[in-house]
Amino acid sequence: MKAIAPLAAVLAVALAGCGGGSTNHPAPGTTTARERPGFSANVTNPWFPLRRGSVYRYRGVKDGKPSREVMTVTDRTRMIDGAPSVVVSDLLYIHGKLEERTSDYYSQDAHGNVWYFGEDTAELDANGKITTREGTWHSGVDGAKPGIFMYAVPRVGQSARQEYLEGQAEDHFEVIATGKSVTVPFRRFGGVLLTKEWTPLEPGVLDHKFYARGIGTVLEQTVEGGDERNELVSFTH
Repeated sequence: MKAIAPLAAVLAVALAGCGGGSTNHPAPGTTTARERPGFSANVTNPWFPLRRGSVYRYRGVKDGKPSREVMTVTDRTRMIDGAPSVVVSDLLYIHGKLEERTSDYYSQDAHGNVWYFGEDTAELDANGKITTREGTWHSGVDGAKPGIFMYAVPRVGQSARQEYLEGQAEDHFEVIATGKSVTVPFRRFGGVLLTKEWTPLEPGVLDHKFYARGIGTVLEQTVEGGDERNELVSFTH
């Protein structure tokens, strides 16, 4: 099993946005046994808090079709590449039918940065049968590496790679504005954080995400290369 890098070294890799393969991989579906010091499944970052039992409901448009999404912060924890990670369930419905189900794994370091350690995803057909698991990745397996999903204190100009598995998971983000206002069905928010996201796997596509302090993502929309939109309808915790 590969050695666990010190936090500073891993952070530097995420900031640099560069990736590479591992020469000593754990078996598929396993994680490294040694725990990363300072990481916790208790994600309290004010811009992306993951309180156990919280339920986020979104509605929008995906590929020109009406969509609905339900994100639930479960009470489960999974050890991924040495980091205890909270399991977040994400269900995507298109035209009222479940099309994709995902389990996302997040962990918070001692400085308050939220890290993304992987996901298990499955796309379903009209009969509810799995058609593909493409997009699944776990940090520490086949050269996959974690990335920063949200900084403890986001500042304009900060950027990082959110995930890395070559050819499958290469999302990046950059903080482009603070103090914005946005209105979604749930309510109007002020003091909102705005980021842009992109991936070299889909050149020409650019997304904007709006984060409200104390809640998390309230609006996501494609601003270049598509017309997807996802807005918060309700939030309970």
